[in-house]
Amino acid sequence: MSHDSPDAVREEAATAAGAPAATPVLQRARGVAEVAFKLVDGETRLDRLLQDGCCKMRFPRVYDGRPVAVLLNTAGGVTGGDDLRYGVTFAPGTRAVATTQAAERIYRRSAGLGRIATRLVVGDGAEAEWLPQETIVFDRAGLDRHLDIDLAGTARLTAVEQIVLGRTAMGETVRTASAIDRWRIRRDGRLVYADTLRLEGDAAAILAGRATGAGAAAMASLVHAGPGAEGRLEELRALFDRFAGEATGVVAGASAVDGLLVARLLAPGGRPLRDCLISVLENFRGRPVPRVWHC
Repeated sequence: MSHDSPDAVREEAATAAGAPAATPVLQRARGVAEVAFKLVDGETRLDRLLQDGCCKMRFPRVYDGRPVAVLLNTAGGVTGGDDLRYGVTFAPGTRAVATTQAAERIYRRSAGLGRIATRLVVGDGAEAEWLPQETIVFDRAGLDRHLDIDLAGTARLTAVEQIVLGRTAMGETVRTASAIDRWRIRRDGRLVYADTLRLEGDAAAILAGRATGAGAAAMASLVHAGPGAEGRLEELRALFDRFAGEATGVVAGASAVDGLLVARLLAPGGRPLRDCLISVLENFRGRPVPRVWHC
């Protein structure tokens, strides 16, 4: 006696008749994590915390009065159809850091794009740092990432994002990928920075050109915003002269406009990019990167 479901019987009949079987509906990861910081007696404290699905946050012990929110994706990576959303609010006068527990991995997909959306709200006089570890995009992966930042008044921000194409230390090459990385920064509601990176197709071939990536397999964007940001341009360029260049294989450049300091970095692999960024960030910020960067 058969106990197959009617759907299974129909699928078996269609396959026997030569018709393609229906694509199975796969489970997808969903998650939301939001945190807000407030100022209490001159110290930054946790105000609100929301965690749902695969997105979590942890708060390691710190010793400099600057809380660190560590974002986790318990799904272990991102593939087509996944949807992760993060939010961090820095109330006026607060100082805090948001980072990730490890490198995010964008795995091969069967269909669709994996979406990661992050929103930062930085109040007047606050000092916010968005310092996630690298995002590794594997062959045949799809990523749609959005970073939206709202700054108020004299808010300060230092933010970085990295993309590494495959595990470069293992000699992997990404030949087919779809990646969109979008930044939008507003100050007092006015758009002051808009940038979109789009890779579609053979990523290695696209980045092989001198006008695109000169053969790079890893890249990063670094933005510093706030009063006096433009005046630190030569300081940042000096750090690039010190920690980038032929000895490391990292190419870096910076420019300043409208209260923003914007830098780009290209590297042959994830390790030289990471090492350069750690040295630059620690010297530019005057303190170590979050401890999870070394775990």
